[in-house]
Amino acid sequence: MTYLAPLLVGVVYITLMSLIREPHRRHFNAIMVAGAGAAYLSGGGFAAWEFAFTAVVTYCAYRGLRSWTFIGIAWLLHTAWDFLHHLQGSPIVPFLHDSSLGCALCDPVIALWCLRGGPDVIAWGRSRIRALVSREPVRAS
Repeated sequence: MTYLAPLLVGVVYITLMSLIREPHRRHFNAIMVAGAGAAYLSGGGFAAWEFAFTAVVTYCAYRGLRSWTFIGIAWLLHTAWDFLHHLQGSPIVPFLHDSSLGCALCDPVIALWCLRGGPDVIAWGRSRIRALVSREPVRAS
């Protein structure tokens, strides 16, 4: 469950984000990744580097207001930062030892979705179901 739950959280996040119409979806995700970039400021284990990291992610989030690619890059940067915090033993949630590992597993799921342009997965799922339903059954000869 340590590995599966974070992946499911990423999928749930993407699904919920699909309820927001464009361009608001992109803007909202830029804000979300900016917040994620600042998550370690209060108790991060990398001292001044936490501020430098936050500045880089904030820049990517700002550029993300117009580009899904920058939002995806910011999530990938956050993935690396989560992994480093996990290795160092300074988790994002102090009382949950594997919280940074969970974040490092969840974030790339979101990043890949962003790098694909943040598509509406609900609409995609509906179109796939319609396509499956509309196919004529194969008749035996």
